[in-house]
Amino acid sequence: MGKAAKSSRKFAASGKLKQAIQSRKKHQQMQKKIQGRRGAHGKGKQQIITEAEGSEHDNDDDDDDEKEVKGVSKKAGKDAKKMTVEDFLGAEFMDDDNDAEEDEDDAGGDELDTDEDEEDVADDQSFASVDDLEDHGTSHMLELAQLAEKDPEFYRYLQENDRELLEFTTTQEGRDEMDDDDDVMDGDDTEEEEMGEELPILTTSILKTWQKALLEHRSLRALRKLLIAFRSAVHMNEDDQVLLWRIDNAAVYTKLVATSLRYTPIVLAHHIPYKTLPNGKFKQPSQSAKQKALQKLTLSYFNNVVHLIPQLTDPETLRLALTESAKILPYVVSSRKAVKTYLKKCLELWSTGEDDVRIAAFLAIRQLASSTDDSIVDLVLKSTYLALVRACKSTSTYRLPSITLMKNSACELFCVDHGATYPHAFGYIRQLAILLRGGMKTKTKEAYKQVYNWQYAHCVDFWALVLGRACDAHAEAERGGQESELRPLIYPLVQVSLGAIKLISNSRSYPFHLHIARSMLHLTRHTRIYVPLTPYLLPIISSTLTASGKPKSSTLRPLDMETHIRAPAQYVRTRVYAAGLVEETVFLLAEWLGSGPVHGSVAFPELIVPIIVTLRRTLKNCKELGKEAGMVKGLLERVEDCAKWIDQSRSGINFGPGKMDEVERWEANVEIEESPLGKYLKVQRKSREKRKRMIDKANKGEDEILED
Repeated sequence: MGKAAKSSRKFAASGKLKQAIQSRKKHQQMQKKIQGRRGAHGKGKQQIITEAEGSEHDNDDDDDDEKEVKGVSKKAGKDAKKMTVEDFLGAEFMDDDNDAEEDEDDAGGDELDTDEDEEDVADDQSFASVDDLEDHGTSHMLELAQLAEKDPEFYRYLQENDRELLEFTTTQEGRDEMDDDDDVMDGDDTEEEEMGEELPILTTSILKTWQKALLEHRSLRALRKLLIAFRSAVHMNEDDQVLLWRIDNAAVYTKLVATSLRYTPIVLAHHIPYKTLPNGKFKQPSQSAKQKALQKLTLSYFNNVVHLIPQLTDPETLRLALTESAKILPYVVSSRKAVKTYLKKCLELWSTGEDDVRIAAFLAIRQLASSTDDSIVDLVLKSTYLALVRACKSTSTYRLPSITLMKNSACELFCVDHGATYPHAFGYIRQLAILLRGGMKTKTKEAYKQVYNWQYAHCVDFWALVLGRACDAHAEAERGGQESELRPLIYPLVQVSLGAIKLISNSRSYPFHLHIARSMLHLTRHTRIYVPLTPYLLPIISSTLTASGKPKSSTLRPLDMETHIRAPAQYVRTRVYAAGLVEETVFLLAEWLGSGPVHGSVAFPELIVPIIVTLRRTLKNCKELGKEAGMVKGLLERVEDCAKWIDQSRSGINFGPGKMDEVERWEANVEIEESPLGKYLKVQRKSREKRKRMIDKANKGEDEILED
């Protein structure tokens, strides 16, 4: 059977149906009294006839009322057959039919998807509950003001005994007066039927009127009108959408989008503010009638913004959309579908957009990760890591800066909550270990490719960045000496990384070894944990300088070690490749020796003994590469000078190795920058930075000649 019409149900729910019936009966009773008086003046026969007709008319009206109730009841469904008039006036049947009506309205095509557990919302509906919030609150305040003027004694009595009535807010009023949101938000589009085919044209003056109402009064009615126009702008080029406004001017379109994006968060924060906890996480607004009335309006606007983001081409407007939409997240975080769609769009821009857009997208992602809902935090961390892995599948000179930006920003995201990050870090480091174990067991070309690729190298570097930042010695000191929850993952990451270096040891794989060594060097420098890198760096120097046969001359360009993990075949046994390997390895070895756990150790003179012996033996057997041997010799001299400098500094100590507190205090006071090795590293860094700037300019076409 059919259902009650939308207008009938709203009419019944508002209580006006009961008032109409009562007023009709009062009118009939007045007619009876009038006819009775006329009969008392000698028209007895007419009185009888009139009373009979009045009685009959009364019965007919009652029958009409009963038929009307029955007719609407039949439309309400099978359960309405058993209802009485009191049940109908109470509108209890509407709660049972909300879901059915929403399912019917879904077929109209005027709604946007919200959440898997929520019904669709008609964006162009009247949002009557939003208007009611303002109307009821305004009328109530006017009545109280009139009461204070007419009856001041009673007003003072209320102030003393019933202050809650005077402080009655629109939120409290909404609990008793607002209709069911599902009933208001969906249904027949009566407003569109009145308009017909001709749509009003949005002008700048209309926008200014809305802006004034939003700024001065934070008007919810103006907000509703603005967001309906915003929806028309978002879907203006779609044939399957029914719109309420026509926008013919590009300037009006731009102003409408900017106004909607900027003003909506301000109005929502005024009416339903949310809390920000001391740890930076946000808490959803508390449940209230106003929050319930604005929930679907806000969710509809958020879905429209998500739909708009892929359409924007102007970086400034796109950045504005990302920045302002992030402020709406506390109001829509309960909708998983909307959150997932928004996160997907942000991750796409974070991976492929310009630098400003990337940063704006990351800030939106970080705002989403600030939710107190653990499931959303897990979703953000997992999706961000997967987007990073997909983005670094290939690396080039032009892609490397963007990948570095992604790794640094994702590192900040993973360091917000160490407890939430630990399960993800553990699982993904374990995946790296499983791939390494497969390569060590099967020893096939395909198994080696699972380890010796860009994604594996970038993943190791990313987790080194995360652990280095989370377990930084200075950061832990600021936390009062409390260790990070991620510190236990340092050992497995180091073991996986060093195992990947040992998997293949031929000369073409040395660039991959250097990538892993850089990551471990970063981890060592920040966590002050000793990682033995000399067994993996010294063989590169020894095998390159003492290789049998004379290196081949070549006109090839120097190989960029930062953008290669495997040397091309034409570079093997060439002088240019050997020079690049030695230069990069010597610099990494010097950086490792100048790090805090090594150079700052009181046992530095004893630690470098094996290194000095190996380097001297290598220089003794080197016969062909004079320039490269000079690099190694220069490092060797600085290391020996530094050992003497440390030996001289510790000559005056009066404690033994058993007093670790004294040892740590002495090591903390070592000024590494003032040592011979520290000064050597400072010069090398400046030289490498200058060389890198020149290469970047050459890649951009600014300089054609590179100076040595």
